[in-house]
Amino acid sequence: MSTSKVVIVGTGMVGMSYAFSLVNQGTVEELVLIDIDKERALGEAMDLNHGLAFAPRKMSIKAGDYSDCRDAQIVVITAGVNQKEGQTRIDLLNSNAKIMKSVTKSIVESGFNGIIVVASNPVDILTYVVWKASGFPSSKVIGSGTSLDTARLRYEISKKIDISVSNIHAYILGEHGDSEFVCWSNAFVGAKPIMDVIDTMDKISFEDLDHIYLNVKNAAYEIIKRKKATYYAIGMTLVRITSAIFNNENRIIPISVYNDHVYDVVSDVYIGLPAVLNKDGVHHIVKLKLNKEEQIKLEKSANILKDILDKMEF
Repeated sequence: MSTSKVVIVGTGMVGMSYAFSLVNQGTVEELVLIDIDKERALGEAMDLNHGLAFAPRKMSIKAGDYSDCRDAQIVVITAGVNQKEGQTRIDLLNSNAKIMKSVTKSIVESGFNGIIVVASNPVDILTYVVWKASGFPSSKVIGSGTSLDTARLRYEISKKIDISVSNIHAYILGEHGDSEFVCWSNAFVGAKPIMDVIDTMDKISFEDLDHIYLNVKNAAYEIIKRKKATYYAIGMTLVRITSAIFNNENRIIPISVYNDHVYDVVSDVYIGLPAVLNKDGVHHIVKLKLNKEEQIKLEKSANILKDILDKMEF
Protein backbone atom coordinates (compact mmCIF):
# COMPACT_ATOMS: atom_id res chain seq x y z
CA MET A 1 0.00 0.00 0.00
CA SER A 2 1.33 3.46 -0.88
CA THR A 3 1.55 5.93 1.97
CA SER A 4 -0.41 8.57 0.04
CA LYS A 5 -3.01 7.48 -2.49
CA VAL A 6 -5.88 9.67 -3.66
CA VAL A 7 -8.79 8.72 -5.89
CA ILE A 8 -10.68 11.50 -7.66
CA VAL A 9 -14.23 10.79 -8.80
CA GLY A 10 -15.08 13.22 -11.59
CA THR A 11 -12.61 14.57 -14.16
CA GLY A 12 -14.27 17.89 -14.87
CA MET A 13 -12.55 21.23 -14.37
CA VAL A 14 -12.61 21.08 -10.56
CA GLY A 15 -11.38 17.49 -10.40
CA MET A 16 -8.58 18.11 -12.86
CA SER A 17 -7.52 21.42 -11.33
CA TYR A 18 -7.16 19.49 -8.09
CA ALA A 19 -5.24 16.71 -9.85
CA PHE A 20 -2.94 19.22 -11.58
CA SER A 21 -2.24 20.93 -8.24
CA LEU A 22 -1.51 17.57 -6.59
CA VAL A 23 1.05 16.77 -9.29
CA ASN A 24 2.71 20.19 -9.21
CA GLN A 25 2.97 20.20 -5.43
CA GLY A 26 4.05 16.56 -5.21
CA THR A 27 1.38 15.86 -2.62
CA VAL A 28 0.76 12.17 -3.32
CA GLU A 29 2.53 9.02 -4.46
CA GLU A 30 -0.45 7.56 -6.28
CA LEU A 31 -3.35 9.25 -8.07
CA VAL A 32 -6.33 7.50 -9.68
CA LEU A 33 -8.94 9.20 -11.86
CA ILE A 34 -12.48 7.83 -12.15
CA ASP A 35 -15.13 9.16 -14.49
CA ILE A 36 -18.27 7.82 -16.15
CA ASP A 37 -16.50 8.86 -19.37
CA LYS A 38 -13.64 6.38 -19.13
CA GLU A 39 -11.90 7.68 -22.24
CA ARG A 40 -11.75 11.17 -20.80
CA ALA A 41 -10.25 9.86 -17.55
CA LEU A 42 -7.67 7.96 -19.58
CA GLY A 43 -6.81 11.03 -21.62
CA GLU A 44 -6.44 13.17 -18.50
CA ALA A 45 -4.14 10.57 -16.89
CA MET A 46 -1.99 10.44 -20.03
CA ASP A 47 -1.71 14.23 -20.11
CA LEU A 48 -0.64 14.43 -16.46
CA ASN A 49 1.87 11.60 -16.85
CA HIS A 50 3.56 13.45 -19.68
CA GLY A 51 4.49 16.23 -17.25
CA LEU A 52 6.06 13.99 -14.60
CA ALA A 53 9.57 14.80 -15.84
CA PHE A 54 9.02 18.24 -14.32
CA ALA A 55 7.14 17.19 -11.16
CA PRO A 56 8.81 17.45 -7.72
CA ARG A 57 8.48 13.73 -7.02
CA LYS A 58 7.89 10.34 -8.59
CA MET A 59 4.17 9.57 -8.90
CA SER A 60 1.87 6.89 -10.27
CA ILE A 61 -1.06 8.38 -12.20
CA LYS A 62 -3.72 6.32 -13.93
CA ALA A 63 -7.36 6.10 -14.93
CA GLY A 64 -9.11 3.46 -12.88
CA ASP A 65 -12.36 2.23 -11.41
CA TYR A 66 -13.94 1.98 -7.98
CA SER A 67 -11.90 -1.08 -7.03
CA ASP A 68 -8.94 1.31 -6.83
CA CYS A 69 -10.56 2.95 -3.81
CA ARG A 70 -9.91 -0.10 -1.66
CA ASP A 71 -6.40 0.89 -0.54
CA ALA A 72 -6.69 4.65 -0.96
CA GLN A 73 -6.47 6.96 2.04
CA ILE A 74 -8.62 9.72 0.53
CA VAL A 75 -11.40 9.74 -2.08
CA VAL A 76 -12.41 13.17 -3.37
CA ILE A 77 -15.79 13.50 -5.11
CA THR A 78 -16.12 16.30 -7.65
CA ALA A 79 -18.78 14.66 -9.85
CA GLY A 80 -22.26 16.03 -10.44
CA VAL A 81 -24.61 17.51 -13.03
CA ASN A 82 -25.37 21.14 -13.81
CA GLN A 83 -28.82 22.69 -13.61
CA LYS A 84 -30.94 22.26 -16.74
CA GLU A 85 -33.36 24.84 -18.11
CA GLY A 86 -36.68 24.66 -16.28
CA GLN A 87 -35.23 22.50 -13.50
CA THR A 88 -35.80 23.69 -9.94
CA ARG A 89 -33.00 23.80 -7.37
CA ILE A 90 -34.62 20.95 -5.45
CA ASP A 91 -34.88 18.88 -8.66
CA LEU A 92 -31.19 19.49 -9.27
CA LEU A 93 -30.37 18.57 -5.70
CA ASN A 94 -32.36 15.34 -5.97
CA SER A 95 -30.54 14.46 -9.21
CA ASN A 96 -27.15 15.11 -7.68
CA ALA A 97 -28.14 13.30 -4.48
CA LYS A 98 -28.83 10.17 -6.55
CA ILE A 99 -25.41 10.49 -8.16
CA MET A 100 -23.76 10.95 -4.75
CA LYS A 101 -25.54 7.89 -3.35
CA SER A 102 -24.48 5.76 -6.33
CA VAL A 103 -20.87 6.98 -6.16
CA THR A 104 -20.71 6.47 -2.40
CA LYS A 105 -22.15 2.96 -2.67
CA SER A 106 -19.44 2.03 -5.18
CA ILE A 107 -16.71 3.55 -2.99
CA VAL A 108 -17.84 1.71 0.13
CA GLU A 109 -18.33 -1.61 -1.70
CA SER A 110 -14.66 -1.49 -2.77
CA GLY A 111 -13.67 -1.91 0.88
CA PHE A 112 -12.52 1.68 1.22
CA ASN A 113 -12.03 2.73 4.83
CA GLY A 114 -10.42 6.15 4.52
CA ILE A 115 -11.66 9.71 4.37
CA ILE A 116 -14.18 11.00 1.82
CA VAL A 117 -13.92 14.65 0.77
CA VAL A 118 -16.85 16.15 -1.16
CA ALA A 119 -16.32 19.16 -3.43
CA SER A 120 -19.51 18.89 -5.53
CA ASN A 121 -22.04 21.68 -5.04
CA PRO A 122 -24.10 22.48 -3.09
CA VAL A 123 -21.35 21.04 -0.96
CA ASP A 124 -22.98 21.13 2.49
CA ILE A 125 -26.09 19.30 1.30
CA LEU A 126 -24.22 16.73 -0.79
CA THR A 127 -21.71 16.03 1.98
CA TYR A 128 -24.63 15.18 4.26
CA VAL A 129 -26.00 12.83 1.56
CA VAL A 130 -22.62 11.10 1.21
CA TRP A 131 -22.30 10.75 4.98
CA LYS A 132 -25.74 9.14 5.24
CA ALA A 133 -25.09 6.84 2.27
CA SER A 134 -21.64 5.75 3.49
CA GLY A 135 -22.49 4.80 7.05
CA PHE A 136 -19.09 6.22 8.02
CA PRO A 137 -18.45 8.25 11.18
CA SER A 138 -18.99 11.95 10.49
CA SER A 139 -15.29 12.56 11.19
CA LYS A 140 -14.47 10.54 8.04
CA VAL A 141 -16.77 12.46 5.67
CA ILE A 142 -16.10 16.15 5.07
CA GLY A 143 -16.85 18.77 2.45
CA SER A 144 -14.71 21.61 1.15
CA GLY A 145 -17.21 23.92 2.88
CA THR A 146 -16.13 27.52 3.33
CA SER A 147 -12.41 26.81 2.92
CA LEU A 148 -12.32 28.49 -0.51
CA ASP A 149 -14.49 31.38 0.70
CA THR A 150 -12.07 31.86 3.58
CA ALA A 151 -9.12 31.91 1.19
CA ARG A 152 -10.91 34.60 -0.80
CA LEU A 153 -11.54 36.56 2.42
CA ARG A 154 -7.90 36.40 3.44
CA TYR A 155 -6.89 37.59 -0.03
CA GLU A 156 -9.29 40.54 0.05
CA ILE A 157 -8.10 41.67 3.49
CA SER A 158 -4.47 41.20 2.47
CA LYS A 159 -4.99 43.27 -0.68
CA LYS A 160 -6.67 46.05 1.28
CA ILE A 161 -4.05 46.47 4.02
CA ASP A 162 -0.96 45.30 2.10
CA ILE A 163 -0.04 42.60 4.61
CA SER A 164 0.90 39.06 3.56
CA VAL A 165 -2.10 36.77 3.15
CA SER A 166 -0.31 34.21 5.34
CA ASN A 167 -0.63 36.65 8.27
CA ILE A 168 -4.39 37.09 7.83
CA HIS A 169 -6.39 34.85 10.15
CA ALA A 170 -10.13 35.07 9.54
CA TYR A 171 -13.00 32.74 8.67
CA ILE A 172 -16.11 32.59 6.55
CA LEU A 173 -18.65 30.41 8.37
CA GLY A 174 -22.01 28.86 7.51
CA GLU A 175 -23.38 27.59 4.23
CA HIS A 176 -21.07 27.62 1.21
CA GLY A 177 -23.56 29.95 -0.46
CA ASP A 178 -25.51 33.15 -0.06
CA SER A 179 -26.05 32.84 3.72
CA GLU A 180 -22.35 32.56 4.54
CA PHE A 181 -20.87 35.30 6.74
CA VAL A 182 -17.57 36.65 8.05
CA CYS A 183 -16.76 36.00 11.69
CA TRP A 184 -15.24 39.46 12.20
CA SER A 185 -15.14 39.05 15.98
CA ASN A 186 -12.46 36.38 15.49
CA ALA A 187 -10.53 38.01 12.64
CA PHE A 188 -6.85 38.82 13.20
CA VAL A 189 -3.88 40.30 11.38
CA GLY A 190 -0.98 38.49 12.98
CA ALA A 191 -2.01 38.55 16.64
CA LYS A 192 -3.90 41.83 16.31
CA PRO A 193 -7.71 41.87 16.13
CA ILE A 194 -9.01 43.35 12.88
CA MET A 195 -10.93 46.00 14.83
CA ASP A 196 -7.67 47.23 16.37
CA VAL A 197 -6.06 47.26 12.93
CA ILE A 198 -8.84 49.55 11.70
CA ASP A 199 -8.21 51.92 14.60
CA THR A 200 -4.50 52.18 13.81
CA MET A 201 -4.29 51.91 10.01
CA ASP A 202 -5.49 54.44 7.43
CA LYS A 203 -5.79 51.83 4.65
CA ILE A 204 -8.93 50.20 6.05
CA SER A 205 -12.13 51.46 7.68
CA PHE A 206 -15.20 49.85 9.21
CA GLU A 207 -17.10 50.61 5.99
CA ASP A 208 -14.58 48.50 4.06
CA LEU A 209 -15.61 45.35 5.96
CA ASP A 210 -18.95 45.19 4.14
CA HIS A 211 -17.23 45.67 0.77
CA ILE A 212 -14.76 42.89 1.57
CA TYR A 213 -17.59 40.54 2.56
CA LEU A 214 -19.57 41.29 -0.61
CA ASN A 215 -16.48 40.76 -2.79
CA VAL A 216 -16.04 37.35 -1.19
CA LYS A 217 -19.71 36.33 -1.34
CA ASN A 218 -20.05 37.40 -4.97
CA ALA A 219 -16.64 36.15 -6.14
CA ALA A 220 -17.94 32.98 -7.76
CA TYR A 221 -20.70 34.88 -9.60
CA GLU A 222 -18.16 37.38 -10.93
CA ILE A 223 -15.78 34.65 -12.09
CA ILE A 224 -18.57 32.58 -13.68
CA LYS A 225 -19.81 35.68 -15.52
CA ARG A 226 -16.37 36.07 -17.08
CA LYS A 227 -15.17 32.48 -17.63
CA LYS A 228 -18.22 30.24 -16.98
CA ALA A 229 -16.79 28.36 -13.99
CA THR A 230 -14.36 28.48 -11.05
CA TYR A 231 -11.81 25.72 -10.57
CA TYR A 232 -8.18 26.74 -9.99
CA ALA A 233 -8.56 28.05 -6.43
CA ILE A 234 -10.78 25.18 -5.29
CA GLY A 235 -8.24 22.76 -6.74
CA MET A 236 -5.51 24.32 -4.61
CA THR A 237 -7.83 24.45 -1.61
CA LEU A 238 -8.46 20.71 -1.89
CA VAL A 239 -4.70 20.11 -1.94
CA ARG A 240 -4.40 22.07 1.33
CA ILE A 241 -7.06 19.81 2.87
CA THR A 242 -5.34 16.71 1.47
CA SER A 243 -1.95 17.75 2.86
CA ALA A 244 -3.42 18.40 6.31
CA ILE A 245 -4.70 14.82 6.35
CA PHE A 246 -1.63 13.08 4.95
CA ASN A 247 0.81 15.07 7.07
CA ASN A 248 -1.27 14.63 10.24
CA GLU A 249 -1.07 18.38 10.75
CA ASN A 250 -3.89 19.09 13.21
CA ARG A 251 -4.47 22.14 11.01
CA ILE A 252 -7.57 24.29 11.50
CA ILE A 253 -9.50 24.65 8.23
CA PRO A 254 -13.10 25.86 7.82
CA ILE A 255 -14.74 22.89 6.11
CA SER A 256 -18.18 21.37 5.88
CA VAL A 257 -18.56 19.26 9.00
CA TYR A 258 -21.39 17.65 10.93
CA ASN A 259 -22.47 19.96 13.74
CA ASP A 260 -23.19 17.49 16.51
CA HIS A 261 -24.38 20.07 19.08
CA VAL A 262 -21.00 21.84 19.06
CA TYR A 263 -22.57 25.13 18.00
CA ASP A 264 -25.95 26.11 19.37
CA VAL A 265 -27.86 25.78 16.09
CA VAL A 266 -29.81 22.97 14.46
CA SER A 267 -27.48 19.99 14.80
CA ASP A 268 -28.43 17.56 12.02
CA VAL A 269 -26.65 19.40 9.20
CA TYR A 270 -23.25 19.69 7.57
CA ILE A 271 -22.13 23.32 7.62
CA GLY A 272 -18.93 25.37 7.28
CA LEU A 273 -17.13 25.53 10.64
CA PRO A 274 -13.45 25.60 11.65
CA ALA A 275 -12.24 22.06 12.29
CA VAL A 276 -8.95 20.43 13.25
CA LEU A 277 -7.87 18.05 10.48
CA ASN A 278 -5.38 15.20 10.78
CA LYS A 279 -4.78 11.66 9.48
CA ASP A 280 -8.02 10.45 11.09
CA GLY A 281 -10.16 13.17 9.51
CA VAL A 282 -11.89 15.65 11.80
CA HIS A 283 -10.25 15.56 15.21
CA HIS A 284 -12.69 18.13 16.58
CA ILE A 285 -14.66 21.23 15.65
CA VAL A 286 -13.23 24.48 17.02
CA LYS A 287 -15.92 26.36 18.90
CA LEU A 288 -15.46 30.10 18.42
CA LYS A 289 -17.08 32.62 20.71
CA LEU A 290 -19.52 34.35 18.37
CA ASN A 291 -21.14 37.69 19.04
CA LYS A 292 -24.93 37.98 19.00
CA GLU A 293 -25.14 39.04 15.34
CA GLU A 294 -22.88 36.20 14.21
CA GLN A 295 -24.87 33.66 16.23
CA ILE A 296 -28.06 34.80 14.49
CA LYS A 297 -26.39 34.50 11.08
CA LEU A 298 -25.14 30.99 11.83
CA GLU A 299 -28.61 29.95 13.00
CA LYS A 300 -30.13 31.35 9.79
CA SER A 301 -27.59 29.54 7.63
CA ALA A 302 -28.09 26.23 9.44
CA ASN A 303 -31.88 26.53 9.19
CA ILE A 304 -31.66 27.15 5.43
CA LEU A 305 -29.64 23.95 5.01
CA LYS A 306 -31.97 21.97 7.25
CA ASP A 307 -35.04 23.19 5.33
CA ILE A 308 -33.48 22.05 2.06
CA LEU A 309 -32.61 18.64 3.47
CA ASP A 310 -36.16 18.22 4.73
CA LYS A 311 -37.54 18.82 1.21
CA MET A 312 -35.20 16.38 -0.53
CA GLU A 313 -35.69 12.74 -1.43
CA PHE A 314 -32.74 10.52 -0.56
